[in-house]
Amino acid sequence: MKRFLSAVLVAAVAWSCSPSEKSATTDVSLAENLARGRTITYSSGCVDCHTPGTFYGAPDTTRYLSGSELGWEGPWGVTYPRNLTPDTETGIGSWTEEQIINAVRTGVRPDGTMLLPPMPWPAYSHMSDADAKALAAYLKSLPAVKHKAPDRVPPGTKFAGPRLIFPPPPAWDAMNLPKSPETAKTE
Repeated sequence: MKRFLSAVLVAAVAWSCSPSEKSATTDVSLAENLARGRTITYSSGCVDCHTPGTFYGAPDTTRYLSGSELGWEGPWGVTYPRNLTPDTETGIGSWTEEQIINAVRTGVRPDGTMLLPPMPWPAYSHMSDADAKALAAYLKSLPAVKHKAPDRVPPGTKFAGPRLIFPPPPAWDAMNLPKSPETAKTE
């Protein structure tokens, strides 16, 4: 009987340590974790900006989350939603899940450059660990789509392409904006 219990205990430990369809960080299945990540791409607006055609009522599902040619113009110039699929050339395929989580939470890409508006990373910085991990796992699980979003257009450059334009801030907001690091140094 002692040998039987020992064998059961060894089998249980081996089973619990073996690779399985369980997420490494929670007690949910891989399928449940990916479904959670998919839900987050919709509830957090990822699909809206990063899937071409969504703002026109006709999302191009063949290029799901692969970036868009619809620009966003503001004081930062014109920016475009990037390719979030795991394509290594035009998407985030070379990023690790941790790098995706860091970018979503801090606004800093693995190469050290900042994510520009309108990417709402400050809101995503409050995402739970489980949600951030589910989002990163889901993005890594997507089929890779080779699609390069247009490059950023610097502020002050004439531009006539399709874009959503953020107006300048009203006077009250403008006088209450935080000082730039350059301005703060001179005071």
